[in-house]
Amino acid sequence: MPAAADVVIVGGGVMGTSIAFHLAEAGVERVLLLERDGLGSGSTSKAAGGVRANFSDELNIALGARSLEAFARFGERPGQEIDLHRVGYLFLLETPDQLELFRASTRLQNAAGQPTRMLGVDEAVALAPIISPDGLVGACFSPSDGHCTPESVVLGYASAARRLGATLVTGCEVTGIDADGNQIRAVRTGRGTVRTGTVVCAAGAWSRQLGELVGVDLPVTPLRRQIVVTEAIAGLPSGLPMTIDFSSTFYFHREGPGLLVGMSDPEELPGFHLNRTDTWLPRLTERMEHRAPALLDVGLTGGWAGLYENTPDHNALIGEADGVSRFLYATGFSGHGFLQGPAVGEVVRDLYLERTPFVDISPLHAGRFTTDTHRAERNVV
Repeated sequence: MPAAADVVIVGGGVMGTSIAFHLAEAGVERVLLLERDGLGSGSTSKAAGGVRANFSDELNIALGARSLEAFARFGERPGQEIDLHRVGYLFLLETPDQLELFRASTRLQNAAGQPTRMLGVDEAVALAPIISPDGLVGACFSPSDGHCTPESVVLGYASAARRLGATLVTGCEVTGIDADGNQIRAVRTGRGTVRTGTVVCAAGAWSRQLGELVGVDLPVTPLRRQIVVTEAIAGLPSGLPMTIDFSSTFYFHREGPGLLVGMSDPEELPGFHLNRTDTWLPRLTERMEHRAPALLDVGLTGGWAGLYENTPDHNALIGEADGVSRFLYATGFSGHGFLQGPAVGEVVRDLYLERTPFVDISPLHAGRFTTDTHRAERNVV
């Protein structure tokens, strides 16, 4: 544990390691990342791995598109294979209102250079033959999107950050942040105190507690989401898209010879519930029966539970605190943090260096909820 650092990043998931890499790459000499468990052990390792630019908000489209570019060349920079499959995202739509929502977001994505397009029901079934067309009125397909391996992304960023001189300390919980007026002076941990003038909160679902240490309100609520993995399924197309039943959030993509399957549970209550349960499986089974009945005959090989870090409008919190100098935050991604990790690493690097980021992130400031200037992201899963 170093005695001092120029910047201390709290959180060792994709967001924290991406920020550490981008800062170290930019020449910041004393970058320290603190993770209370293992790297990627929080929400990142529990993510489905989807990467996309299919959003309803221009800012999220920009962050997603920038990250897609970074994922595509991840083998060269920072230098790690991540098993990227650009098989596309396929949103299945059941109502005229959903069609209009995705037509509008498709126009925004096309204006940003993304090849998203609307599809008829027959075209959607041709891409994902495992689905039932019953009740569908159309679909939206983003061929540049896909999925990759979250743990490999964390490994790539962490290894490169260390090569560039950053220090990453695991098994180290932050217990306090000392400030003199509105100036941060030190971070206290279970392994000692580190002098610093800058703290970056990348603590995911645990960010609200970290913000409270310096009197900063980060409205992040943890919510359990669960995933299961199926046995091998014969005849799955090699290019099967990441497929989402938009009405229910039931989704799947290929995972080896089988499928990774997930869904938001409408009966789940907020909280730090990290254990896997079977209570949601009847609701998942009900939706499978409606949208992909062939899956009812397929066994499960395992699964896991993780936490979404939700905000009231399902948009991230990115910025610098008003009342505390040099307390930066990148959190509250509401399910799309992994896929925005590369772009947000760039943004936080520029905020730290007091440079203008590639996109205006001022709408994501945490203070937006006190001024009623927030806007909801609607293409959420």
